[in-house]
Amino acid sequence: MKGYSGSRTSASKKSGGVAESVAARRIDRTRARAWALQIHYQWDVGEREGTVSEALEAVMAMRRIAESRMPYLRRLVAELDARGDEFDELLEAALDNWRMERLALLDRGILRIAAAELICFDEIPPKVSIQEAVRLAERYSGPESPAFVNGVLDALYKRVIA
Repeated sequence: MKGYSGSRTSASKKSGGVAESVAARRIDRTRARAWALQIHYQWDVGEREGTVSEALEAVMAMRRIAESRMPYLRRLVAELDARGDEFDELLEAALDNWRMERLALLDRGILRIAAAELICFDEIPPKVSIQEAVRLAERYSGPESPAFVNGVLDALYKRVIA
């Protein structure tokens, strides 16, 4: 019985480690999205001089970003640099009577980050990308933003992915 109990504890630790690892990755992605929003905001306020990657480097020179968040953050930023115009076109098509340049800076950034995830990150379920964008809007933008972001991303999802 002693051996069985030890194996069970060991298996429990292993499964707990996997659960902890999954939860930690989820938290790192959530926080990486928030960093991506801050970096995108800085880039957008600076009238889009340079690239989003350069804005990331500028932020990293002044602020410490946890190393565990960097791979996901760098992926997001790279997609924003490489395909930002494509995301804007797709988002414009999903916007009813709005143009990207007329959106609030934070809402525009949230939509672009979510579009990058929806279109380029197959490992992230679309509903998760949309929900995370809505959470960013709840946390950082105006009171109408969460519903607006949800509606635009739902329309984008139906047009492009579904």
